[in-house]
Amino acid sequence: MSTSHYENLAIITDEMSSVTQHAFDFQFPGRLIFGEDSVNQLGALMVEHGGQRALLVSDPGVAAAGHTSTAAESLQAAGIEVFSFEDIDENPTTRHVESVTSFARSKRVDCIVGIGGGSAIDTAKGANFLITNGGKMEDYWGHGKASKPMLPMIAVPTTAGTGTETQSFALIVNEETKQKMACGDKKALCKAVILDPKLTLSKPPLVTASSGIDAISHVVESWVSKPRNAVSCMFGAQAWCCLSGAFDTVASSPHDIDARSRMLIGASLAGAAIENSMLGAAHSCANPLTMRYNMAHGVAVGLMLPHVVRFNATECNPLYFDLLLRGGLHPDSERSAGEFLADWVSGRLESHGLPSRLSEVGVSAEDIPGLASEASNEWTARFNPRPVSAQDFVSLYEAAF
Repeated sequence: MSTSHYENLAIITDEMSSVTQHAFDFQFPGRLIFGEDSVNQLGALMVEHGGQRALLVSDPGVAAAGHTSTAAESLQAAGIEVFSFEDIDENPTTRHVESVTSFARSKRVDCIVGIGGGSAIDTAKGANFLITNGGKMEDYWGHGKASKPMLPMIAVPTTAGTGTETQSFALIVNEETKQKMACGDKKALCKAVILDPKLTLSKPPLVTASSGIDAISHVVESWVSKPRNAVSCMFGAQAWCCLSGAFDTVASSPHDIDARSRMLIGASLAGAAIENSMLGAAHSCANPLTMRYNMAHGVAVGLMLPHVVRFNATECNPLYFDLLLRGGLHPDSERSAGEFLADWVSGRLESHGLPSRLSEVGVSAEDIPGLASEASNEWTARFNPRPVSAQDFVSLYEAAF
């Protein structure tokens, strides 16, 4: 083993020892089941949780790909009645949650399955709050506001992106104010998560790319966030090893099931990292973009991430250096780690056909002050390792323009 390798191991050990000083309260999530065709275990798993009348939440694309019917067949084979709701849009709003809740109550469901991307799973989680605890989604903005137990829920992600399946939060947009609300409670954690890489094969290249860059952003931001701790870094380190190596492979070989598997596992582990350490300024920048321009979340956060990494580099170069080494990436020095990582992300955007400039996606220079004002009110900014002012957000958007 070379001297430089020993030095790298020492750096990683030093960085990881520092997170033991950060307090955490870790609650293990439910079962995490991975494997090809594992979706066929859905019915048996739900029976274990006493389910008899299942609400199955998906979206039109997932239904068209045949995944919704596959899930329904597994549930029905186990003797469970299935009631499907598929009218879900990207960036789900309180209106979607209320529609699902009304439908679920009329069918007297006693368990929930969310199958699809983050939109379907978040909507299913959001409805679980209202079905069991009443009120409206705004009542649960924040964390720990549900007083009653929730229905058992199983998540089946069909994209390797949001990682919402391993989180206790549902991200729901207020239909009137357009504010994205993070509504969380440990009771909302899924009882089980099924990771079947075959389900991700149906996604087109741009969806795969934007989802993947979203998952990567989750690792990059949670790795340096203020609440980072031993648990979040444990999940983040393994997620990064999966994602950083598989992302390009999935683009060049979309039917490579091993690469698809690593992306799906990595996205879920990155979600667990978020659950334990939150995010940062890139997500604060991204949320106003998704709301104003109906932009895919992965596109928005990927576009902003390199600029936030450069902004944070003065505080985070040692941590970025550590992360890069874990993925087999080697910047020239610790001092250049942030720039190296930002360039690496930008390179992925270009090679995968994702936009890298705000001017490419319909944003005008005149929009920047308003975007910055909205971003400064986003909740994830408070966890960014470097304080971010409204003027800093203006500079970040200008850099991305």
